[in-house]
Amino acid sequence: MTRGAFCVPTTQSTNCVILWLYKHIMTQRFYLHPENPQPRLIKQAAQMLRDGAVIAYPTDSSYALGCHLGDANAVKLLRQLRGVDDKHHLTLVCADLSELGKYARVDNPAFRLLKLATPGAYTFILEGTREVPKRLLHPKRATLGLRVPDHPVVQALLHELGEPILSATLIPPDSDLALNDPEDIANLMPRSLAAILDAGPCPEAATTVIDMTSGTPEVIRVGTGSLERLGLSA
Repeated sequence: MTRGAFCVPTTQSTNCVILWLYKHIMTQRFYLHPENPQPRLIKQAAQMLRDGAVIAYPTDSSYALGCHLGDANAVKLLRQLRGVDDKHHLTLVCADLSELGKYARVDNPAFRLLKLATPGAYTFILEGTREVPKRLLHPKRATLGLRVPDHPVVQALLHELGEPILSATLIPPDSDLALNDPEDIANLMPRSLAAILDAGPCPEAATTVIDMTSGTPEVIRVGTGSLERLGLSA
């Protein structure tokens, strides 16, 4: 089930009715404590992801769009909301480094850098493993973004969900700036999202993006994550 999908509700299709409701109700807003998020709300948000919703949630950089990695319709909606095609790297947001290693091929030099950077506001471009559906990989490079955020809300959500969240930085299609304030998100997307996990404002910049596929780290975008922490320069 994906918020934003459309079909005419009938008595023969319960799922169709639910999809129609998703289309026509306002985005839900969950007010979460930024350091000790309420378990009840986290459970609700995790179930929404399992049911095919696209949500906005806070990270240690800006807010992000997120959906279930196995739901093709949710992924399509996420790309539409972000304004990107299949050549744009989406990101698997993981709970820890060991989970990240399940979805990406990581050699020893890459592992040492990842260990320095996680958890933190960094996204790494890496080659995906067979655990990643092909439709989520870059069509020519078989790569994707991966990261481990340092924020209590998303960490609680990841542990409740029990698997990574497929994500993209919440940058509107007509902008270059990542959204960091849930009030702005609610005003811009009053019906597009199933829910906003509102834990207050986040840092204004997106993650720092580093491509690890060539064997030598290449800085693609300088964001919140410090390059000095990793011994790199732009």
